[in-house]
This record gives sequence, structure tokens and C-alpha cells, in this order.
Amino acid sequence: MFIQFLTYYADYAYLLLRLVLGLIFVVHGWPKLKSIKSNGEHFEAMGFRPGNFWGTIVALVETIGGLALIVGLYAQVAAVLIAIDMLVAAVWKMRRGQGLVGGYELDLVLLLVALLFAT
Repeated sequence: MFIQFLTYYADYAYLLLRLVLGLIFVVHGWPKLKSIKSNGEHFEAMGFRPGNFWGTIVALVETIGGLALIVGLYAQVAAVLIAIDMLVAAVWKMRRGQGLVGGYELDLVLLLVALLFAT
């Protein structure tokens, strides 16, 4: 009986998860989009060259992709792009020697949630 109760609300859980994922990316992408120049400098300092190009791409993917997830328009495409974004972030942290705890655990969770919506 309890499992049937949970199954009944599964669609609502997916909706909430999609909205929260979208919100997380809008909140992280919007500041990058607002200050493209400093974002580009930050990406350049992290080793992503050209920094302005990659910083702008990430800012657009996170902001527009997050909005797409919230609205539900092209959500699968947005989820794939966000998953790629998080894969690069996680690999970058791993290559810098950061561990799972205090390192790339959030990136990994966001990557897998994005993959869930991509499929």
C-alpha cells in the first residue's frame, strides 16, 4: 500500500526535481552571464582557453538550460548540455586532485540528475 502511494506521486517528485535542478543552474549561471568579462578571466585562470569563449558557453548553458528545465521546453536538450557541463567540472576537479568529499560530489549528483532528465 505504501509503495502504491509513492508510485502515485512519482510524477510530482520528477517535476519538483526538474524545477529544483533548473533553479540551481539559473542561480549559478545568471551571475556568470551578468559579468561575462570577469567570468572569462576566471575560466582563463582555471585553464580553459579561450576563457571568454568557454565562460560564455557555460554561462549560457547554465542560465538558458536552467530556464528550459523550469519551463519544460527542450528540457532533454538542456539536460544533455548541463550533464556535459557537470562532467567537465567533475573531471576538472578530479584532475586537480580533489576527492569525492569536498570536491566533485555535487557535480556528480547534478550530472546524474541531468542524465535522468536527458533520458
